[in-house]
Amino acid sequence: MKKRKAIYTGSFDPVTFGHLDLIERALNLFDELIVVVASNPSKKTLFTAQERVSFLRAALKHRPQVQVKHWKGLTVHFAEKEKAFTLIRGIRATSDFDYEFQMALTNRKLAPKIDTMFLMPSESHFYLSSRLIKEIARLGGDVTRYVPAPVAARIKKKFPVGNAR
Repeated sequence: MKKRKAIYTGSFDPVTFGHLDLIERALNLFDELIVVVASNPSKKTLFTAQERVSFLRAALKHRPQVQVKHWKGLTVHFAEKEKAFTLIRGIRATSDFDYEFQMALTNRKLAPKIDTMFLMPSESHFYLSSRLIKEIARLGGDVTRYVPAPVAARIKKKFPVGNAR
């Protein structure tokens, strides 16, 4: 029997409970999922790619059908290499949709056999973004309800209380 395989890519800087929610939703639809920590040279990240991969692997260790990898090139090239023909993208609001739709159409032109599937997070995670988490931490706020405990601990080291930037 052919296994259904998909790819969920992002910067995951840091991984949030919203990301993990989307991964669980994708696992309801696919047999295998490859979570790809992408490198985007135009983004300045808080954590290295290796740290982000490590955070995701720790958070997903109970999910043997999930692999976590790092990739620097076009996602569609990675998908072709892995023989995965569905890309998972998260949509939080209409503001996400414009960019994601444009990217999906561009990917379709680059690799016509690869489709994009949009998933929405649950209502409890709908507003979360990595950018928002970093802003809360930078201003001295507690992020423990938004990210896994090891991630929250590392964020706290990056932004010690009283050193808001």
